[in-house]
Amino acid sequence: MSDDAALGRLLRQIHDMAPTDLPEVLRGHYAALGVTRLTVYLADLQENVLVAMPDAQATPVNDLPIEGTQAGWTYRSVSPRISADEDGLVLWLPLLDGVERVGVLKVQAPSFDKPRMLLCESLASLVTLIVLDKADYSDDYATAMRAQPMSLPAEMVWAFLPSRTIGTGQVTSSAVLEPAYELGGDAFEHGIIGNFLHAAVFDAMGHDLQAGLTSSVALAASRNTRRRGAGLTDTAHGIDQAVSDAFPDRYATAVLTHLDLVTGHLSWINCGHPAPLLIRGAEVVHGAMERAGELPLGLAAVHPDMPRTLHHLQLEPGDRVLLYTDGVTDARSHAGERFGEGGFADFIIRAMAAGEPAPEALRRLMHTLLTNKQQGQLTDDATIVLFEWHPAAPPGTRPSGV
Repeated sequence: MSDDAALGRLLRQIHDMAPTDLPEVLRGHYAALGVTRLTVYLADLQENVLVAMPDAQATPVNDLPIEGTQAGWTYRSVSPRISADEDGLVLWLPLLDGVERVGVLKVQAPSFDKPRMLLCESLASLVTLIVLDKADYSDDYATAMRAQPMSLPAEMVWAFLPSRTIGTGQVTSSAVLEPAYELGGDAFEHGIIGNFLHAAVFDAMGHDLQAGLTSSVALAASRNTRRRGAGLTDTAHGIDQAVSDAFPDRYATAVLTHLDLVTGHLSWINCGHPAPLLIRGAEVVHGAMERAGELPLGLAAVHPDMPRTLHHLQLEPGDRVLLYTDGVTDARSHAGERFGEGGFADFIIRAMAAGEPAPEALRRLMHTLLTNKQQGQLTDDATIVLFEWHPAAPPGTRPSGV
């Protein structure tokens, strides 16, 4: 059987496959694929460990830490890696949904020539599509990726959030937010419509179910208005009215942005939120996006004719923009030292200058806040969106932000 035929047969089998049957279905193709074993690992919600998908007919496999393991190196660097064990060679491949990291595929085989490597890369892409397809209607994968119970407000927010990393040849946008299992009012948004990137952060009042509902309404209103062709100002008014109608005693601060992917023209509205940061080269351009803040979203009933000011900035190729909530800058060390915007911006600049992809830089930053700053706890939700405009990236190549 040819390689293409083997993948085609596997593809035809997955349509009525239960999510937990994936290891068994893959095992039926070992001979045709020329491998001795395949193991699928998915990253847990907080990106601490890679969780092995259980296989009822095989020896149980331990989860692997993302730090300090071959599998973790592949996940962190988004690059394949070959190692050896007592059974032969091991190929580690990243599982990617576009530019979003999903997990790692472990392929064991007697040898890997170039055709076998290409086949395994295609297999990794197919496995990713299978996982994403089954996750749409099954809780099996979501349950496996949780290390602890999730609060109801967090469940509400996660249900509305987009993928944490999206990208094309022109732009990459990546986001993180914590505490993952106890989210209150923070949320993020990014999506591409035509030649525009829309990116936003929201920080709803409070840290309860109402806060989660407020941010969820804000996300839904944002998508609803822009998908009807509304501009940024009308989008802000739409969110303002929706939050006011649903929760008259609640509000959310936010920054809403539109980036023209062809020209690099950036527009934004600041609704009572910390100003975004512009990173150009290896430094923050201080004051580049500092503008007078306006009232938060959700006060339409009190200020029905409140104007919104549209701000503008011309980006240069390679520029990065940071949107964040104050839970990031307000994080404190044991000695009471505030992390501040300079602290987290410098962390990201150093990480990316060292070659780390944007999602990995943000993952490590958030783990630093959780582990070193607050002994695993944050005093407030902390959310970051980092997007980079890289129009010169040649087609088919991976830009620096990925």
